[in-house]
Amino acid sequence: MHDKDGKIWLDGQLTEWREAKVHVLTHTLHYGLGVFEGIRCYKTDSGPAVFRLGEHIDRLFGSAQVLGMTLPYSREEIAGACLAVLKANGLQSGYIRPLAFYGAESMGLNPAKCHVHATVAAWEWGAYLGEEGMEHGIRVKTSSYTRHHPNITMTRAKGVGNYPNSILAKSEAIACGFDEALLLDPEGFVSEGSGENIFILHKGRLVTPPLDSALDGITRDTVITLAAEMNLPVVEQRFPRDAVILAEEAFFTGTAAEITPIRELDNRKIGIGHAGPVTKEIQRRFFDVVQGRNPGHLNWLTKVE
Repeated sequence: MHDKDGKIWLDGQLTEWREAKVHVLTHTLHYGLGVFEGIRCYKTDSGPAVFRLGEHIDRLFGSAQVLGMTLPYSREEIAGACLAVLKANGLQSGYIRPLAFYGAESMGLNPAKCHVHATVAAWEWGAYLGEEGMEHGIRVKTSSYTRHHPNITMTRAKGVGNYPNSILAKSEAIACGFDEALLLDPEGFVSEGSGENIFILHKGRLVTPPLDSALDGITRDTVITLAAEMNLPVVEQRFPRDAVILAEEAFFTGTAAEITPIRELDNRKIGIGHAGPVTKEIQRRFFDVVQGRNPGHLNWLTKVE
């Protein structure tokens, strides 16, 4: 990722990609206190457009507030930076990564003397869990790692330091021959994937875990809206992992994962063993929205002009 042509927005200005660097004593690198977002831009018939940009920027600022960081830029400036890097890099579609972090002005656990820095990068990125997984479904392993307890870390914040938990779970799943991990909460109920929310279909209802230990996903919220338009009930409730195995269908949601079907959990087939009809319909409606084919949700798209 470091050796690319292009531009990255860093502390208020567009910088050459290879020159967007920080010091090795950067506070966030050592102690993990920082916040970030993942946002997608999609190619539409009327040009590239960012999906739910305002909601993502709001969540970035909400994460900073939860962790006690004061960002030195406004929402409008960070949103403008997202659009600027897309335009500067000539991207018709891609992934956008805003990040706020503490600098190298001081060491020690108290970051009060450190400046808060901000950066936004964007690059081309296809299906996070693979085109094959998107089409037919992925194989998932229940992780031996537990999702964070809400009193151990701030689970509503998309914080840099929360993600070693996800990295360990994802790495374990891949080492065991699976595509992704499913994490349970501290009481043994399903929480989320390593970087995704989860839905299961059970007796004509979509069921998703409450936001006790899971991130408040923007794609998750999108699916809840689309399900209402399909007259498909959605229930937020706890459920154990065997409920996933017994489900008629299951899928992950997330900015990177989009709508990815789950075909197996712990070597046990879910439903028909590949993407089911409800998952496929939600997937179809989702891509209609993000690619500008649904006139009812054009307000979710911000054009790159």
